[in-house]
Formats: sequence, structure tokens, C-alpha cells
Amino acid sequence: MVMETYLVYLAAVAVFFATPPDTSQLLIISNSIRHGLRKSAYTIAGDLTANCLQMTGAAFGLAAIIATSADVFIWVKWLGVAYLVWIGLQLVLSKEHTPDVEANASGQAIRLFRQGFVTSMANPFAVVFFGALFPQFIDPASPVLPQLFILGMTYIVVDGAILLLWGWAGIKATTALKRVSFGVVNKVCGCLMIAAAALLATKDFQPQR
Repeated sequence: MVMETYLVYLAAVAVFFATPPDTSQLLIISNSIRHGLRKSAYTIAGDLTANCLQMTGAAFGLAAIIATSADVFIWVKWLGVAYLVWIGLQLVLSKEHTPDVEANASGQAIRLFRQGFVTSMANPFAVVFFGALFPQFIDPASPVLPQLFILGMTYIVVDGAILLLWGWAGIKATTALKRVSFGVVNKVCGCLMIAAAALLATKDFQPQR
């Protein structure tokens, strides 16, 4: 892959992330505030693992399957909406508490990882997105797999850095606004999560024929 093409791809990924926080980023913010940035790394790991699977699916043609099968897409879509609403309601109904940085409850790491993984996998548009993005920067005259690896790892690194930045920013903002209770922060993040799920539910999908 020539450097010019790679730099254009890097710019495209940067522009993609220059948006208000999505559901995964909202979850990172909430978990960072509740458990600390170190514990929220499990959620980030779950999110990035899901991204790796989605990229693999796109590379092997799953994007084409989803894009042409309305039944598959709709099932994934509504299961994702239900899970996002469930997480949002948990945050809205959570009791007032201070951030739990030192607690080491059994299975907490698995639970945080699962939240990040399922929240990311709940977006059925991700596979289609990767399936549409990567071909724009691949030279068919060169080996494809090394190019896919470079594009995928670049996305993972940028995504991980952005998630860490959102988690850090959430902690700093909450610390600065000391009068705002952590219960209020959870409820705001929960409401935003439910709103994002509602937005996902209203997106129309017209499979190609």
C-alpha cells in the first residue's frame, strides 16, 4: 500500500470519529466514571474484539449477505436495539454511588468485556460499513490480505485511542463538575443510550436485489 493511499485512509477514519459519541463511546464514558479508566479497558477490549470480528466478516463477504438478506439484517438490528435499551435502563435505574475503582467483584471484568462486545456487535451497520470502506483503499494488483490487515489494525488503534480519550474526558468532566452526582451522570448516559437505540430502530434498510 502506497503512503498516499494510507494517509487518505487515515484521514477518512479520523473524519468518521469526529462526531458526537455513539453508543459504544457513551458506554465507555459511563463505565470509566463508575469503575475507573483502568477497569473500563475491559469494555474497550470487548468493543475492539467485536470490531475485529466485523472486519473479518466483511473481508469474507458477510457484508454482501447482510446487504441482500433483509431477514438476517432485521433480526440483528432489533436484537441490538433491545440490548442497548436494556443497558440504558440499567443506567437510568441505577442507584446513587461514587465511582468504584478498587472493587474487584467476581466476574466484573467479564461483565464489562461483554457489555463492550455486545454493544458493538449490536450495530448491524458495522459490517456493511467495513465492507464498503476497505475496498476503496485496496489495490487489487497487490496481495489483498496484507492490505486488509493494515487497514483493520489502523482502525483498531484509532478506535481504541478514541475510546480511551472519551473515557478520560468523561472522568475529567465529572471531576470538574463536582456538584453533579454520579447518579445524574448515569441517568444522562442511560437516556442517551436509549435515544441511540431508538435512532437505530428508525433507520430504514432496503436490501439490494
